[in-house]
Amino acid sequence: MKNILVTGGAGFIGSAFVRYMVEKYPQYTIVVLDKLTYAGNLDNLLPVKDKPNYHFERGDIADAEAVERICQEHNIDAIVNFAAESHVDRSIMNPNAFLQTDVVGVYVLLEACRKLGIERFHHISTDEVYGSIDEGHFKEDDPLSPNNPYSASKAGGELMVRAYHVTHGLHTTITRGSNTFGPYHYPEKLIPFFVTEAIDDRPLPLYGDGTQVRDWLYVEDHCRGVDIVLHQGAPGEVYNLGGENEHQNIEITHRILDILGKPRSLIKHVEDRPGHDRRYAISNDKLRAHFNWSPDTPFETALEQTVRWYVENEWWWRKIKSGEYLEYYKKQYGERLANA
Repeated sequence: MKNILVTGGAGFIGSAFVRYMVEKYPQYTIVVLDKLTYAGNLDNLLPVKDKPNYHFERGDIADAEAVERICQEHNIDAIVNFAAESHVDRSIMNPNAFLQTDVVGVYVLLEACRKLGIERFHHISTDEVYGSIDEGHFKEDDPLSPNNPYSASKAGGELMVRAYHVTHGLHTTITRGSNTFGPYHYPEKLIPFFVTEAIDDRPLPLYGDGTQVRDWLYVEDHCRGVDIVLHQGAPGEVYNLGGENEHQNIEITHRILDILGKPRSLIKHVEDRPGHDRRYAISNDKLRAHFNWSPDTPFETALEQTVRWYVENEWWWRKIKSGEYLEYYKKQYGERLANA
């Protein structure tokens, strides 16, 4: 591989991966394709914007003509697909956008690989495709059982990836990551949302009783895992990327408030999300056995670093939390907070 197309590379995990790859592999050309929807942000790529092995293209992965043109112009020989609509709450409001990007967009990228002979396609998925689990940990060969439009669209994209591997012999790999956090995370997800709200002493709308359990993975560990699978993963295989850090949402909220020195009275329990999964948990046994991968960053260290980043980088998030963001906030939380 010499020329890698990173789709969704202006988003949270995608931009972290771009920054990681540009620095680690100066011999590669990293081309970013991003539609720059509400969560795509060129500020995320400022640290690499002047690097000679980085190039940006604005476009939609569901636009077949644009995808093929970019792949040909840059002589792309591998695609890493981070592009996705990714927020469960928004998927409940507007599932159509999720189907368009997470299923149709994946199909368009796979077609480009087939037509142009692109040698490798890596797809970023999520632990949410397994659904909820009360005990134990999901393994890669467990059935998919998504419970909301977001996870269903991600499962649909995964199945398309599998189909193109089996039918057309494409070299495809998939990673299913657990809840990822870190700097540059759009402030609609739990950690950046609650950090930025708490900084301003605003109420934190916590769904239900807050005892839902998530497995937390620091973004740098996620990038390292994707790097390993991209280079060494077996064709057609799926690999879990779990953080091995299970915590209840209310516990995460308490830790955020403690780091910031804010009172727990900011927490407001609100009406729960429809069909809210209780617990996600995945096993890293396969990736550990094959490549000796495991998360490196202690959770407490990663969380504190993340919270401090938002404290020190208000320039990044304050301009985001206006306009469309405020409309979404009112629609999602206004009535819930009023009834809390």
